[in-house]
Amino acid sequence: QVQLVESGGGLVQAGGSLRLSCAASGSIGSINAMAWYRQAPGKQRDLVATITSSGSTNYADSVKGRFTISRDNAKNTVYLQMNSLNPEDTAVYYCNAQIKRLYLIGSRDYWGQGTQVTVSS
Repeated sequence: QVQLVESGGGLVQAGGSLRLSCAASGSIGSINAMAWYRQAPGKQRDLVATITSSGSTNYADSVKGRFTISRDNAKNTVYLQMNSLNPEDTAVYYCNAQIKRLYLIGSRDYWGQGTQVTVSS
């Protein structure tokens, strides 16, 4: 079994900051890319940022310069530092990881349960 558990969401005023964490646990062989997605009410789930196992990153245009994705491979954890938040960033944030389980061939996507981020104006 593999689990992704997110933490760090909450309510913040516009201009504030939050740091999300997502820890993977279970029978993990290796983790390839990790990512954060978000879904606002009534909208599709959109990619926010990705990070490869070697640390290469990519960001959605809407968060470039404000958000930073990072990971700690020793802890199987991915982070999302969110600065200069605005009400348009309000959404449920989900972490995603491409994980190869121990003793199994190939990798697949796993998702966290989501954490709510609300930015008030």
